[in-house]
Amino acid sequence: MTYAHVGALDMYYEVHGTGDGAPLVLLHGGVLTIDLSFGSLILKFAADRTVIATELQGHGRTADIDREIDLKYLASDVAGLLDHLGVDRADVFGFSLGGGTALQFALDHPDRVRKLVIASAAYSPDGFQPDIMDPALQATSTRMPSADDFAEMRDAYQRIAPDPGYFEEFLGKISRAAMTHPGWTAAELGSITAPTMLVFGDNDFFRLEHAVAMRELIPGAQLAVLPGTTHMDVTRRTSVIYPVVSEFLAGRGGGPPRRCPGD
Repeated sequence: MTYAHVGALDMYYEVHGTGDGAPLVLLHGGVLTIDLSFGSLILKFAADRTVIATELQGHGRTADIDREIDLKYLASDVAGLLDHLGVDRADVFGFSLGGGTALQFALDHPDRVRKLVIASAAYSPDGFQPDIMDPALQATSTRMPSADDFAEMRDAYQRIAPDPGYFEEFLGKISRAAMTHPGWTAAELGSITAPTMLVFGDNDFFRLEHAVAMRELIPGAQLAVLPGTTHMDVTRRTSVIYPVVSEFLAGRGGGPPRRCPGD
């Protein structure tokens, strides 16, 4: 297993592929792992580029530390990982929590993002569907993760996490972070300079009106809505999402990949 020491964090990461395309950073969803979010996509992307997949603070093989789950911290961790690997600029594809991290990374480190893919992440708390925010409605919601989804998360955590018994406490920490994040302003979204694609499922956690508004706020952003797709299935529907994202990443714009000086 491979780790980068980033501040107080020992950050697990994997590198796949060696192609000529721009490096691609994959950022997984909350309480998920690299494999649970991107297992079916990594090898496809790695066919013609280097893919860097990491597990964020407290997720998978990366142990939690005494620090809140805050997107600014997570984005800083990603920057530290790229420094460790000698990668100056890359494409970034984040899903859910990883999508929020990718957005924050693009705001904090704009010169390090060639192209940006944000999947299933809202820019403000009012983007959530009512049944996601209301506990009374969650039990009958078709949008919520299933019992099998939660079992898969728990099993993966208990199998690979440094502290397998920490799952319930960490789940609460992630939930608090998700419910208290204030989001971003229209001005912040308007300042994003990287070519951006937004991806949502048509039965996602978030209102499609919110996704459309997000597209309008990010200059030149593209929006893809995957049919018959819940939040948990957005990155699992390989045959649907891969052609959309790969075509966007391969298209014009964003400039050539760059490496750190002297690398």
